[in-house]
Amino acid sequence: MSTRAVRRLKGKQRGQEPLQLGDLHLDEEDDVAAEEEEESVSEPGKKSNSRKAKKNKLQKNISNLYELIHDAENEADKPRTGAEPERPSYLRLSVFLFVMGCCFPPQSNTSDKVSKKKKKKKKKKNIAGDDKEEAVSDDIDTLLETIETTNGLSYHNQGSSNADSRPLLYVEHRNLNPETELKRYFGARAILGDQRPRQRQRQFHRSTWMTIFKNTWPRFTRPGISMSLVQTKDGVQYYTFEHNRDYQQIQFKFLDAVESMDPNNIVLLLQMNPYHIDSLLQLSDVCRIQEDQEMAKDLIERALYSFECAFHPVFSLTSGVCRLDYLRPENRAFYLAVYKHMMFLEKRGCPRTALEYCKLILSLDPDNDPLCMLLLIDFLSIRSREYAFLIRLYDEWEVHRNLSQLPNFAFSVALSYYFLSLQDDLCQAESAQMKKKSDHLIQNALIMFPSVLIPLLDLCTVQPDAAVSSHVFFGPKSQIGQPPALNELVSLYVGRNHSLWKDGGVMVWLEGNVREVLCRVDSKDPLVEDSEKKRKLRYQSAPRNIHRHVILSEIKEATATLPLEVTTQPVMGFDPLPPLDSAMAYTRPERTNRGASNESTLSLFFRSLLPNFNLQGGPRPEDDLEVARAGRELNQEVNRLMVAMRDMLANIQFQEPPREDNPERDDEEWD
Repeated sequence: MSTRAVRRLKGKQRGQEPLQLGDLHLDEEDDVAAEEEEESVSEPGKKSNSRKAKKNKLQKNISNLYELIHDAENEADKPRTGAEPERPSYLRLSVFLFVMGCCFPPQSNTSDKVSKKKKKKKKKKNIAGDDKEEAVSDDIDTLLETIETTNGLSYHNQGSSNADSRPLLYVEHRNLNPETELKRYFGARAILGDQRPRQRQRQFHRSTWMTIFKNTWPRFTRPGISMSLVQTKDGVQYYTFEHNRDYQQIQFKFLDAVESMDPNNIVLLLQMNPYHIDSLLQLSDVCRIQEDQEMAKDLIERALYSFECAFHPVFSLTSGVCRLDYLRPENRAFYLAVYKHMMFLEKRGCPRTALEYCKLILSLDPDNDPLCMLLLIDFLSIRSREYAFLIRLYDEWEVHRNLSQLPNFAFSVALSYYFLSLQDDLCQAESAQMKKKSDHLIQNALIMFPSVLIPLLDLCTVQPDAAVSSHVFFGPKSQIGQPPALNELVSLYVGRNHSLWKDGGVMVWLEGNVREVLCRVDSKDPLVEDSEKKRKLRYQSAPRNIHRHVILSEIKEATATLPLEVTTQPVMGFDPLPPLDSAMAYTRPERTNRGASNESTLSLFFRSLLPNFNLQGGPRPEDDLEVARAGRELNQEVNRLMVAMRDMLANIQFQEPPREDNPERDDEEWD
């Protein structure tokens, strides 16, 4: 039985089966056999079958699809003879359409065929196809890398080979999320658990990098803060935050609430304006003092979310070319919010994330460094084990920033080299070189800042050797005779970084280098005398940003060394030690001082309850007629009440209780 008969018996129509090249080889013998079988099966269809047999006899055996077209054209060009039958024109058209259909198969629009094809593709994977997909993915990755490097953005992994080619203050978006670091420590299941929000309960909010909107927060409405681009100079973009008129009025109310010294007034203001930045910062300090750390952290995150929703479309956290002027009061709140959020992350146990925020603050104004982040970045780098970053920062900025004159960099860079020498992936020669470099740097640091050693050992609960404590170079004289600014820097470093030196191996390494320093001092090394001269000439007075950093750090050893001009002035949590040359965009209106002379204590009491109370009863010039009339009526009522109270107090008479004179009364009955 031929294939046509089998196809008809199965109920298939022509064109539904897959077409292959082998099916195009048409033999006349097969056609004749098929014709005989069809004639034996069905007599009524004899005419149609004979017509098909004549059509198949005219076709040739084909090895190439395109031969049909060429043969049809050649046959058309040949002169026809009388004996040769004339071929119908529809045969050439059918051959052409047949070839075109094989070369360009039609696309099916039915969903069943598409789904079947997708399932087959998922089940059967071709090796050649995988190679192509890998090549395409590599091309996409390289394209994304080029785009990110041109825009200052990148999402490389930590182990990438081009990490050194990135900018120094490079910030990664994924490292701004503390969950990224916590997942690395404890795993994703321990951090996220089975928290899968249901689709019906999901609320879509604006995606942000620094914080995530929480369902416990009030509904977000723009508080009236916006960001504008001031200028672009030498590839650096300068931005500033701006307050509209409504936000300015809220700011004036906030200042009144701060002057009242009552936190409840700030709470009432936040209930009306839940995303007012300075109120969130000030109330966060109040909650932290009351040891409500979770609420304090939540308020700071709410302030950051409000700031990030007000960012300029071109402003980037990671590019390193965006600047914010600290002289403008509108920008200071952003600095403080990011700083306090960074400190909460460090206390939470996320030093890598805190380091990323530290680099972000430093990148906003690296020249002036208003919060003096250079005094903190070394501590976060060592805690997060980013030793290479700290060494790179020291090497690149030492020339123009003179970082070796800061005690924290002098000791922390040496400690970083020591930790690098202990890594297992280094060969013995490189490890020995790192160890030698660390010994050289720690000895120079001890010679330059000898007053660090004894307080550092005290906080580490280590008893110094008698030869060290009794030596003049490390004795009490080194601490008493140092300048006040140097004393402030040393106290800040020792109070913050002493926990990094408690390791036993670090103490052994420090002890050996201290003995080497004593030998160099006894041999009168010229570096010792040169360092003493530098200490006397420098560090006479610390700049204002260092005082601001000490206040924000809240380290007891450092705050005790602040000068009197800082400790005697009031320090507000929402703006500690503002710059003396602040650029004010708007000023607070002056408050009218109402005289209270010749007023009695009772009058002042009623004035505290009723601000419009006036004992004289005259109209105020600043009020209109209606307000003045209402005030006079209220004063009359109060005066009548006072007169009634005086009459009542004058007519009060105290009567003695009646006494019963009974001499025969027994005194024991009262017992």
